Amino acid sequence: MKAISPLPPAAAASATVFHSHYLRFHGQFRIRSAERRRLKMKIACTAKATGSASASTEKTIVTDSEFSLAKVSFGAIGLGAGVSLLSYGFGAYFNILPGSEWSAIMLTYGFPLAVIGMALKYAELKPVPCLTYSDAQMLRETCATPILKQVRNDVIRYRYGDEQHLDEALKRIFQYGQGGGIPRRSAPILQMIREEVVEDGKYCLVLVFKAKDLQLSDFEKRQAKLASFFGPGISAEVGQGENNLFEVRLISETKSNASSSGNV
Repeated sequence: MKAISPLPPAAAASATVFHSHYLRFHGQFRIRSAERRRLKMKIACTAKATGSASASTEKTIVTDSEFSLAKVSFGAIGLGAGVSLLSYGFGAYFNILPGSEWSAIMLTYGFPLAVIGMALKYAELKPVPCLTYSDAQMLRETCATPILKQVRNDVIRYRYGDEQHLDEALKRIFQYGQGGGIPRRSAPILQMIREEVVEDGKYCLVLVFKAKDLQLSDFEKRQAKLASFFGPGISAEVGQGENNLFEVRLISETKSNASSSGNV
């Protein structure tokens, strides 16, 4: 085999310098690439945390801590008071409990109170849950129409004598038992309401109904009626969820002062 002659000293030195520069450049390139990857990951994590924080701030659920007599069950109060008076009155009458001299008065007032309480309890319609977001609560007083406020207040309190919430409104909109209407047994039942702010900053009251025998088309063809009945000053949108749930979104066309000044 023919022997390979060694490189001249000048060429060997140049090759050594080139190799050292290549190693140094390659190492710096790898370090900078790693730094860029770490910086991108840090920016992505910061953006994600900021987005989730802002979303949680804007979508904070507000608990309804306002006390009102309309949120109290008079049937439960009357029945509880009547049964208590009757029980103690009978106990005092038979000398099991002290106060026999008051037993007649307790029995006299306890019996009608218990009857009235049972009647109210029988005719009682419980309020529906209300889910309110903080941004919608701030817009309610200035942007919600009087009718939307009335609807909200009516369905979150106890009612007596009504078969269901918004019964008269649903009867006119869906025309129970009439031509082009639906049977009474297929009427949608209000399950809950929700207050939120839509994308363009408008206040929205969402009515969530359950209707096993209806389709989304039954709500869509009555969309104009929904807007006119709960109007003026609103637009209506409908949608379908899971488990036979339908949403009617009543969107107020009144914008807040901040939005109006911002547009100007």
